[in-house]
Amino acid sequence: MSWNPALAPGCPDEIGVDAIETLIIPRARDLGGFEVKRALPAPKRQMVGPFIFFDQAGPAEFLAGQGIDVRPHPHIGLGTVTYLYQGDFHHRDSIGTDQIIRPGALNWMVAGKGVTHSERTSDEGRSGPHSLFGIQTWMALPEDKEDMGPIFEHHGKDAIPEIEADGVNAKLILGTAYSESAPATMFSETFYLDVTLQAGARFPLPDDHEDRGLYITQGSVSIAGQEFDAGQMMVFRPGDSITVSAGSQGARLMALGGATLNGPRHVWWNFVASSKDKIEAAKEEWRATRWGDGLFDLPADDRDEFIPLPD
Repeated sequence: MSWNPALAPGCPDEIGVDAIETLIIPRARDLGGFEVKRALPAPKRQMVGPFIFFDQAGPAEFLAGQGIDVRPHPHIGLGTVTYLYQGDFHHRDSIGTDQIIRPGALNWMVAGKGVTHSERTSDEGRSGPHSLFGIQTWMALPEDKEDMGPIFEHHGKDAIPEIEADGVNAKLILGTAYSESAPATMFSETFYLDVTLQAGARFPLPDDHEDRGLYITQGSVSIAGQEFDAGQMMVFRPGDSITVSAGSQGARLMALGGATLNGPRHVWWNFVASSKDKIEAAKEEWRATRWGDGLFDLPADDRDEFIPLPD
């Protein structure tokens, strides 16, 4: 597919760096021997559109037999998005899903009123030395969807729309952009793109979404003559026409955003809600460990251990 002709890139120098409303430098977080870079939530920016959590996992190298083991844990009030550049995850959840995700595919799990899941490196992945590199995000749900039943969708890489232009490849993971629509079920207006740019290539952000941000995973981009490097997130002013230009080594970006929600969200551990009461109720349910008799259960084939409620 090619760009909609109406979205031909303009000159990056036509905008100023003041079009960047917020520049976010992710914080490093240790998840037990494995470090992630966390861009959202940030002190000056809780969300970009509905995106309320954004982690870069890796790149990391593992020896044979090693891998990631994120034990069963709960969520409410959000949708989790797993997208990998390298490696794999074996996802299992309390609604019966058993799915391995590999690079270029999408795992989309909507927690709604409550779900439990685990993510581990697959047995195949542990069979030899392997790498892991990917992005995990959460999307806050609109208030009228916070109590919906949990759902899970997997979409293989062949189902993800690709948009091509001179020096640009953009994969539409979620939502709508450039007259294309991704297959995953959305509950608010959004877009989420995996963008690869050759050196000097120009990329225009969608101009039909209220909130827009870019996260640089590899290489660099310039805006109005100022260069921004890998590991930075930029959030732009609404309404501006934004085009970025890749640096001399090219760039790989995650472009994200959409409509803002009706207000901020409360975030505690793995819970997101418009109400503190919902979070308190979820805490008590997880603490009670009444698997299958309360709000939460454990995945059918991953019940031996779980992450306890933090102190």
